[in-house]
Amino acid sequence: MSLKIIIKLSKYVLTACILLGSCHVTNKNTVKNENQLKKSIDTVIKSNNFNGVVLLTKGNNTLYSNSTGYADFENKTLLSLNSQFVIGSISKQITAVLVLQSYELGAIKLEDTINEYLTDINQPWTKDVTIHHLLTHTHGIVDIQKPLEFKPGSQFQYSQLGFELLAHILEKVTGKTFEQLSTALFNVHELTNTFHPYNKQYKNLVKGYEQDENGTLNYATNSLDNFVAAGSFISTVSDLNKWNILLHSGKLVKAETLELMSTRYATRQHPIFSTIEYGYGLLFKEGEAKKQIGALGYAPGFVSSCHYYPEKDINLVILENTAYKLNDFKTTFKTHTALMELVKSLNE
Repeated sequence: MSLKIIIKLSKYVLTACILLGSCHVTNKNTVKNENQLKKSIDTVIKSNNFNGVVLLTKGNNTLYSNSTGYADFENKTLLSLNSQFVIGSISKQITAVLVLQSYELGAIKLEDTINEYLTDINQPWTKDVTIHHLLTHTHGIVDIQKPLEFKPGSQFQYSQLGFELLAHILEKVTGKTFEQLSTALFNVHELTNTFHPYNKQYKNLVKGYEQDENGTLNYATNSLDNFVAAGSFISTVSDLNKWNILLHSGKLVKAETLELMSTRYATRQHPIFSTIEYGYGLLFKEGEAKKQIGALGYAPGFVSSCHYYPEKDINLVILENTAYKLNDFKTTFKTHTALMELVKSLNE
């Protein structure tokens, strides 16, 4: 992707795509066993008019799976467990893994400044911003043609553009396109239903729908307009579940590198979820990285959640293709946050 396209897209993604982190919802009722959990999930799905797919696993066992609603409302095509969705900001952990694999090979250092790689950007701040800053949204870049908003490392400011720049760094280091790099990663680990959108081999991508001001659901034609590295990979619940297992078992990066991913580097004061801790592509509440870690994702028409619960060895993936009440993300994500809290409250 050219730098001119980056400039154009960066203006869009400031408003069109929002990264949403892990959340905490107070729930005084704890789930005592897995059978009760399944019944509670059914209740949440039915009461919230959920249109999507849910997969809950423990180790190699499926605790719950369900597809509800339509992949295409106009043609009344039903969703299935193999339906593919745009996964929004869950994409960032995929990009982070690709960066960290290059780091493990010694091709890059996390403290490298980006002027070593992005020579086409004629800005003095390229000598100050590091790869670490890009991974943690602490770089201060809002536009590659403008000065920084703040000194790198001094503040947090959520950024889609930072992850697109990471993709360009990977391309410079490897001599391959970001599509080639991500596709190779998916192929090696047999993530056969996960795709870079430029790879047109996906067959089951559903339509995403957004509620307008009149309460009507409309097909969102701009679901893939975000930077791919930041929010436009395509996947299924099964592949994201497998991704979680691979990542947290040390199959994608080494154990010490995974520890880097789950280390707190910055805190975001989120307008919905209070404070959220940021690692490399992974988010968690303070002191809860071993309880619940992952990310929420939003792309136009798509509302997603992918989390791992280390203490329980449970994975929860929720992919939805209807986005309601976009002026109130608590409502937009109400099914996801409710199910996340149910899993957290599971007593074993």
